[in-house]
Formats: sequence, C-alpha cells, structure tokens
Amino acid sequence: MTGTEGTADGTAEGTPDAVPPADDAAPAAGDAASPAKLGPKDRRKRIADRVLAEGQVSIEDLVKELGVSQMTVHRDLDTLEHQGWLRKVRGGATAAPNALFESNARWRGNEQVAAKEAICAAALAIAEPGQAVIIDDSSTALPLARSLSGRGAYTVITNSLQVINELADEPDIRVIALGGEYHAAFNAFLGMSTADIARSFRADVAFLSTSAVDNGHCYHQAQENVLVKRALMAAARRKVLLVDHSKFSRQALYELAPLSDFDLVISDQDLPQEEQEALQSLGVRYELVATSGG
Repeated sequence: MTGTEGTADGTAEGTPDAVPPADDAAPAAGDAASPAKLGPKDRRKRIADRVLAEGQVSIEDLVKELGVSQMTVHRDLDTLEHQGWLRKVRGGATAAPNALFESNARWRGNEQVAAKEAICAAALAIAEPGQAVIIDDSSTALPLARSLSGRGAYTVITNSLQVINELADEPDIRVIALGGEYHAAFNAFLGMSTADIARSFRADVAFLSTSAVDNGHCYHQAQENVLVKRALMAAARRKVLLVDHSKFSRQALYELAPLSDFDLVISDQDLPQEEQEALQSLGVRYELVATSGG
C-alpha cells in the first residue's frame, strides 16, 4: 500500500513521475509490479542500480527488461548521465570512470575496499585527538571518518554528506558541514560557495583523495570538485593524499595539484615499482601499507 491517492481519471495525484510519457505506455497485459508499469523515476532507479551492480548494461537488454522503447531508454540514460549516475556509451551505459567522467559514489565505494581501509588505518595514526581534521568527499577517506569514533575529541570539517551522517551522533566529535550546492553523484556539497566556506577555516590536517595520478600530478574529472579540494588544501596546515595503486597512471581532465604539495602520500603495497621510483625521484614523501589480503 502506498501513500499516493488517485484522481477520478486514474492518474496519480502529487507524483508527476507516476505518469510516463506517451511512448512509455505499458501493455495491458501483466501484473501491477511488471517493469513496463514503472514510472520514469522508478524505472531510472532500476537502470542505475543495475549499472552500478554490473558495471555496464546494453540498451537492448534494458528495452527487453523494462518493456519500453529504445527512445525511452535513451532518454532515461541521458537523464542519469546528467545526474552523474552513469556514462552513456555506444549501445549502452557504464559506471566505469574515464578521463571525462567520474563514476557515482556508490560505484566508487565498492572499488579497492581492502586497500582503502588499509590506507585509512595508516592515516588514523596521523589524526590526533583534539585536532581539527578535514575529510573530503572521496570514498577513499570514508573509512577514516568511521574510524574516528571512540578515539577522542575531534573537530571534523567536511563537504561529504556521508561523512556528516556517519559522525552526526558521535558525542566527542564536532562536525562542521560545508554547505553549498549538493551533487548526488558525489554525495557531497561542491562549487564556488562550498570552496569559499572552506577557505574561512584553519585545520591541523586535511585528508584528501583524487581520481588520477600521472607524471607527478593529481587530476580529477570534475572541475567543481577540484575547486573545493584546492580550498580544503589551503585551509590545512598539513596535507595528506590517500590514493590506492589503481589511481596511478590514470588520466582525468582537470589538474588538482602536484604531488609535492602534499606532506605525505599514503598508498598500498600494490603500487608498481616504477611508480615508487617516480615518487622517489620527485622527492615525494610516501608510505605504502599492506592490505588485508597481503
């Protein structure tokens, strides 16, 4: 039973997404739970969930599964791409990032989990009770936020909605939320206003991550994210980059900063030897940690 009430002509009242466009019309056959009778909002959620679970999906499969036209699927994919849930490619869609596209927060959160947890365990030793700590919106830094619980008093400054929610009920942790425009793809607040707020603070240490590391520099696919990360770096006395081995030799569109701008780079034991040698040649201080499987 839902809270939606119908009008005399059978349309749903107060839920504009409940009535699909003309080419979305469902066949008369089938029960009420059939995919073809989903409204656009629920249909797009099903598409996003499948792409994030499987990594990619074809338009042909979506047409068969949902019982709608190719035009409808194309329109749904366009909407989801605009919202940052997926990247539309020839014949379908993918959640995998490239130089122009940053995959959704849910997808990133399931990548390199063991490495991220090991990296954050090492970072935890740097975050001392009593400090003001910046944690960015990256999935890499999220385990660090969770680990602060029960370790003492902290002030945590963050633009990540997930970090805010994780720490909201912690009695010893003061959370300062950086507002601004909310971006669902990152589950975070980003943009000029967020950056301006960030620059008004002064923290002991900032923990950040990035989408790609190449030739001694950090890069990110989203310009609004770069703007905020630079402001977070400027607000901290000490800057620590948390980045697993898969981010090295990867490309992204916008430069964030040279690695030399960070006081420490923490990565995992699977970082290739040539990348380690490159860090050494640049004079970058780095630490490699063993993962749970290592």
